[in-house]
Amino acid sequence: MSKKQENSDNKIENEEMIKSENNDVAEKSEKKDEENNKTEENKDLSFEYKKETEENKLKEITAELEGLRDEKLRLLAEMENLRKRSAKDKNDWIKYGSINLARDILSPSDNLTRALEAIPLKEKRSESINNLIDGLKMVQKEFMMILQKHGVKKIEALNNKFDHNLHQAMLEVESDKHDAGTVVQEIQSGFTMHERLLRPSMVGVSKMTENKKKDKND
Repeated sequence: MSKKQENSDNKIENEEMIKSENNDVAEKSEKKDEENNKTEENKDLSFEYKKETEENKLKEITAELEGLRDEKLRLLAEMENLRKRSAKDKNDWIKYGSINLARDILSPSDNLTRALEAIPLKEKRSESINNLIDGLKMVQKEFMMILQKHGVKKIEALNNKFDHNLHQAMLEVESDKHDAGTVVQEIQSGFTMHERLLRPSMVGVSKMTENKKKDKND
C-alpha cells in the first residue's frame, strides 16, 4: 500500500471517529436537553401542586377563621342577651318581689275603709270618738302613701268604660244616665303595682234599661 493510500485511509478513519464523537456528543446533548425539559416539567408540576396545596390550605384557614368569628359573634350575642335578661330579672325582682305582700296588705286596708264608711255621718259622737276616727283616717292616708311609694296605685274605675284587664264585673245595673258598659258602682277597689295588675276592681256595670231598649228599637 502506498503512503498516499494509507494517509487517505487514516483521514477517513479520523473523519469517521470525529463524526462518531460528534454523534455521541449530539446524543448526549439531546438526552441532557430531554432531562432538562423533564426536570423543568417536574418543577412546573411541583410548583403548580405546591401552589394548589397552599391555596387549599389558605381556603381552609379562611373558612376556619370565619367559623371562629361567627362562633365568637354568637357567643357575644348570647352573653349580651343573658346580661339583658339578668338585668330585667333583677329589675322585675326589685319591682315585683313584694307583690304578694302588697296584695295581702290590701285586706286590712279594705277593712279599715269599710269601718270608716260604716260610721254614720249625722250621728252625735263624743270628742274622744271623733279623735279616734280622725286618727284612723290619718292611718288610712299614711297607709295609702306608703303603698304609692312602692308603686301601688288605686285603679280609678267609677264612670270609666269597663276594662276586663282592670275590672271584674260583679253585677249589672240598669241606668239611663250612663252608656252601656260603664262602671257605675265600685264594690272593692282595685290596684296596680308598677303598671302590673295587683288586684282587679270589683264593679257594677251599667246596662241599657228596658224603656231605652224599646225607644231604640222604635
